[in-house]
Amino acid sequence: MAAFLFRRLMQSALILLGVSFITFVLLYVLPADPVRQIAGRAATAQTVENIRQQLGLDQPFVVQYGRYLLALVQGDLGRSYLQKTEVVDLILSRLPATLLLMMAGISAELVLGLSMGIAAALMRGRLGDQVLMMMSFVTVSAPQFVVSLLMLYVFAVKLGWFPIGGYGTAAHLVLPALTLGILGSGWYSRMMRSSMIEVLRADYIRTARAKGLGRARVVLRHALPNAVLPIIAMIGIDIGIFMGGIVVVESVFGWPGIGQLAWQAIQRVDIPIIMGVTLVSALAIVIGNLLADLIAPFIDPRIRLR
Repeated sequence: MAAFLFRRLMQSALILLGVSFITFVLLYVLPADPVRQIAGRAATAQTVENIRQQLGLDQPFVVQYGRYLLALVQGDLGRSYLQKTEVVDLILSRLPATLLLMMAGISAELVLGLSMGIAAALMRGRLGDQVLMMMSFVTVSAPQFVVSLLMLYVFAVKLGWFPIGGYGTAAHLVLPALTLGILGSGWYSRMMRSSMIEVLRADYIRTARAKGLGRARVVLRHALPNAVLPIIAMIGIDIGIFMGGIVVVESVFGWPGIGQLAWQAIQRVDIPIIMGVTLVSALAIVIGNLLADLIAPFIDPRIRLR
């Protein structure tokens, strides 16, 4: 276990280093000039140059990147060009809302997706299977803004069951979480169906049925724990996606998450915030996948971490 953790931590460090380098290169060659955004259109050339020197943006790429890495290992993600605030503080201020939406959204995805996948596998080849898979295809293909606006119009405007937008109460969480659940359930249902069909063909499932065990017990006790392993890996990836922010859903429902922060930074070319959110998302994916690997042996004892 110790060797496995050490190896994964080293791999994670290299992944984060690669993400930081690629992102920094892309932002370095970006045609937009962040200094112009800071100085304003009426600023003189001398003012622009002074700001560029103050921020260190007149230095060569190697110097800028080296300085950024040195600050990064000390836990410093830099300072926002426009908001004049530490990036760490800005991300931490949005983190509670992002974590709350992430947990609720993933829970909704799992409830909807796994239920559809299991039902489709048990009805394989029949009409119910075809209907459920068609529904999953529709949810996967549907644009985020269409589903978000539809949910908002039906349940908030017409029925008045939930607030139109905002953050602060459980009622504000329901619609964005349910929207994310609908949008992501298709992936989980298709994966769950495929995995469940494969497991139901296994010899030990036939043995369990031959012993006279009920269908519910065979599915829930013997088939589901093995079929759910690919789902755990998907959850690890989903964590990173949610931590990066679901920009469209957050914008429609006025949810103050990291996605809104990232979108505002992109519009203003606020490079420190863009870098910070990108690294936080990459870190979340790395942690999510590590947790998935650590949880897998508890579900399937045959898995060994080496």
